Amino acid sequence: MQQIRPYKVLLFLILVLSLLCIPSYFIPSTGVKWLGVNWKFLPFERIWVAKKQVKKNIDQIVKSADTASINEGIKHNGQSNGKVGLPEGGSSNYAADHPLYLSQAAATNLARFFTALEAAASGEKISIFHYGDSQIEGDRMTGYIRQRLQQQFGGVGPGFIPAFNVYQTQSFKQRVSPNFKRYTAFWPPKMGSRKYGALLSSATFGLDSSKSQQQLPTDAWIEIEPSAAAFGRARTYSQVKCFYNSCFKSCAVKVYEGSKLIHEDSLIADGAAHVLPLSFDHTPSKLRYVFSSIKSPIFTGFSLEGDIGVQVNNVAMRGSSGHDLSSSDAQLFSQMHKQANTKLIILQFGGNSVHAFKDSSGVRYYVGALKNRILYLKKMVPDAAIVLIGPSDMSRLNEGVFESYPLLPYTVDRMRKMCAEQGVAFWDLFSAMGGLNSMPAWVSQGLAGKDYVHFSPRGASIASQHFYEALMTAYTEWASKKSVQP
Repeated sequence: MQQIRPYKVLLFLILVLSLLCIPSYFIPSTGVKWLGVNWKFLPFERIWVAKKQVKKNIDQIVKSADTASINEGIKHNGQSNGKVGLPEGGSSNYAADHPLYLSQAAATNLARFFTALEAAASGEKISIFHYGDSQIEGDRMTGYIRQRLQQQFGGVGPGFIPAFNVYQTQSFKQRVSPNFKRYTAFWPPKMGSRKYGALLSSATFGLDSSKSQQQLPTDAWIEIEPSAAAFGRARTYSQVKCFYNSCFKSCAVKVYEGSKLIHEDSLIADGAAHVLPLSFDHTPSKLRYVFSSIKSPIFTGFSLEGDIGVQVNNVAMRGSSGHDLSSSDAQLFSQMHKQANTKLIILQFGGNSVHAFKDSSGVRYYVGALKNRILYLKKMVPDAAIVLIGPSDMSRLNEGVFESYPLLPYTVDRMRKMCAEQGVAFWDLFSAMGGLNSMPAWVSQGLAGKDYVHFSPRGASIASQHFYEALMTAYTEWASKKSVQP
């Protein structure tokens, strides 16, 4: 067998590399299309000089977010006097580095919310709904914003929670019997009746076939309890409400606190939407709702809240870009918001679309579709102001380094312009993080995950503090103008 000499191997490698340099020199970095395939080669200059990872300095962004006092303040003593959720008060004067973008119409709409916010601090009860993609999953961001607003303006409890929660969350604990099935407006399986309500998800329990044949009821249960990992105010609540609809057959319900039966009732079997409310003079430890029927009603959620103040409700829609906001039965959706007295809707979408944009037309189409959902929300919840939080910085791996998606800044710009036209407040999370290519710095400091998309708990708190300051800056300006009016 003939042995190949080392110099021949070297010459062969040099020849191959030289041949590869030819297309690298002549083919543009964007590639060329041939046979329906976009062919790309390493740019000629990158053969000799490797691309360097951009490392932005975000120290001031992190330092300026004061999250240390998030759980300070009064603690509820467990005795309800009808005013569980009183505010702690204190200063709300902020001058945010990245304030809300407000057109005149947006400022007018937000003023209605600020008026309601002051009423909540004086003893009324209002709701804020935070709809978003997986960036807010598990009460990420929402939980922090809730704590800050409840400290300042009153309120306790995590607010609305799904009838069947599948996400790991810090704000409550829940278990359901194995025969419960979850449906959502934004991910299969879906429900033909679209009876999801304001949370865009619902649950029903399956029947025991052997019992059904004998027309005997099937039992199913849902357990709810406070979480020690929650922010301080979310651990306390005095009101628990069960929302349901489509109850056409007699459905008995027993509610246990621990092992003690505390309530026994029947759901209203007229098919309409109803609420089963319970009131406590303490925060219940573990509640178990046991339902028994030959046909399951549709359960659209529970609410864990106080007597007064602000309820901030997290509606995380994994994989959604916001298109599904109009996928619930309109009447039920509007009714639940009216019952909740919703005064502000926060939208946080875009992260699931940015990576798929090929050109600017895709961005414009998406923002146009999002505008239509905003118009729908205005029609369904006319008393609510709307704030849109733009997508965070997100990175893709390109030539060995992590870079922002190319059309991300353009997406943020189109969102901001659309909001101005529609009287919607806009907050630029992308810029607040540090702008283009800032995500690698957040990852390196443990403020975001290795997917270069989602915040860590610490990072979510920092981002949320900046949003809260932006909202309170707008509130401070509104309050100062109001105080000088004749």
